[in-house]
Amino acid sequence: MLLPLGNECVYMLSSSVSISFIQVYEPANCYNYVSPFCRDSKYSTPFGLHSMATFCWPYFDPDYENLSSIINPPRVSIDNTSNRDCTLVKVDSMNKPGILLEVVQILTDLDLIINKAYISSDGGWFMDVFHVTDQRGNKVTDCQTIEHIEKALGPRSQTNDGGKSWPGKHIGMHSVGDYTAIELIGRDRPGLLSEISAVLADLALNVVAAEVWTHNRRIACVVYVNDHPTCRPVDDPTRLSMMEEQLKNILRGCEGKENVAQTSFSTGSTHMDRRLHQMFFADRDYEGSTPVTEGDSSPGSKPNITVERCEKGYSVVTVRCKDRPKLLFDIVCTLTDMQYVVFHASISSDGPQASQEYFIRHNDGCILDTEAEIDRVIKCLEAAIRRRVSEGLSLELSAKDKVGLLSEVTRVLREHGLSVSRAGVSTVGEQAMNVFYVRDSSGNPVDMKTIETLRKEIGHTMMLNVKKPTEQKVTEASSWAKTNFFFGGLLDKLLN
Repeated sequence: MLLPLGNECVYMLSSSVSISFIQVYEPANCYNYVSPFCRDSKYSTPFGLHSMATFCWPYFDPDYENLSSIINPPRVSIDNTSNRDCTLVKVDSMNKPGILLEVVQILTDLDLIINKAYISSDGGWFMDVFHVTDQRGNKVTDCQTIEHIEKALGPRSQTNDGGKSWPGKHIGMHSVGDYTAIELIGRDRPGLLSEISAVLADLALNVVAAEVWTHNRRIACVVYVNDHPTCRPVDDPTRLSMMEEQLKNILRGCEGKENVAQTSFSTGSTHMDRRLHQMFFADRDYEGSTPVTEGDSSPGSKPNITVERCEKGYSVVTVRCKDRPKLLFDIVCTLTDMQYVVFHASISSDGPQASQEYFIRHNDGCILDTEAEIDRVIKCLEAAIRRRVSEGLSLELSAKDKVGLLSEVTRVLREHGLSVSRAGVSTVGEQAMNVFYVRDSSGNPVDMKTIETLRKEIGHTMMLNVKKPTEQKVTEASSWAKTNFFFGGLLDKLLN
């Protein structure tokens, strides 16, 4: 069929759902070019149009890429009847890069505990079953939570653009408004967090939220701040430059080397936990020896990770370690960032120990066939597991928010000889809620007399709750959830 198009004509050679070949004819004196698609003369001059040069290119329907998901939209079902102890979350959808991490991330950000999981994403289709409970070990029966899961993982999730257009700043999946994000990574030392927070307080910056991890003598943190007088992001280049220089000087310490510390600023969105994993991974914290800690002496404390070859053309990664919240997320996040695809997996965490088995290939379809690759995967997974391990006493502090509050708290901790191994800071309304995992400056368990002295010093201005390591096993997930803005950003994604 020959269709007029202004001074041109369009000739449809063939048409299908996926592709159409189109020829465009213009006066021969304008162009003298024949597309390589049209080598055959019977197509180059149809209907006797010998005086016209021919152009031809493939036409792709813009909706074709979404056709599969339109015909087969993702399906999610919440089953509270099949299992006596857990809620079954079943997800079926077209396979796509990163989909496993996306699903695990959504369930983890709802603070659900994944006890078992069966994962299969081979053959272009993604079929997973997750056995989950709430923080108290009960089934998920809250109607609002169930609706959130269905919106985030079901057909309606296709219109949310993966959260890229969510308004405001995010911690995890949680919105905390318009703030400036500061990313810091460098060599750890006692009192470093106190020095960092003191700089921010001196610059009249309010710390609205923060997450701090330490591993292998390195510290990484993401801090969200705003300007105290205006409650707006810090966008003045001079002020940002001053802040960056002061923070870099603190992170360098007495070493003075440019490459021992890094700082960056942004006003976009990020998933905080994943960003911390990425920062440590880029910093190569998995290299070198990991310091022996108080938890390493207990049986089964060190992760047991093996990599073997499967006859079906997969590399089989087996992880056995002490169970803890968000373990599955940390492992899947690391494999994804290392450019590995999980085709099948079996997850079990009954009792104190977790057992996880992953059938993986690299993005290019290759398996792990060298000792160097295998060793690197094992080291990276060990590092990912250890980064979130909570050692020492847990101090939960709650007080009225003000500029310099974090600086004040961390200064008191430093003056009492306490070193922070992990921390979470959040603000809800006018109330600041902080969680610190502390040891003494030499890495040993904290003397309870020190805690009593600390309680007397700060007890009149803020609430302090102390949890010993034996108590943290049951309460870690719920106490750590207090440091997150829970439904803010998630509601932005689900309701928009």
